[in-house]
Amino acid sequence: MNDTANSRPKADPAGNAEKKPENWTTGEEPMTGAQASYLKTLCEEAGTPDEFDTELTKAEASLKIDELQDATGRGE
Repeated sequence: MNDTANSRPKADPAGNAEKKPENWTTGEEPMTGAQASYLKTLCEEAGTPDEFDTELTKAEASLKIDELQDATGRGE
């Protein structure tokens, strides 16, 4: 069996893109501007604008976006 994909993560970009946010190497950095904008929109659409937190990390924002996409139906 060829173990090339496991020794070279970029050889399997789809698998590499499936990392959980808590495992991201940049997950503790502040969320991006795009994440903040989208998260604010989702919070408003979900009727929970008070849940928008400007201090979230990239990983936390990603998880919150997933949660709110499910709640608003945008994740379908």
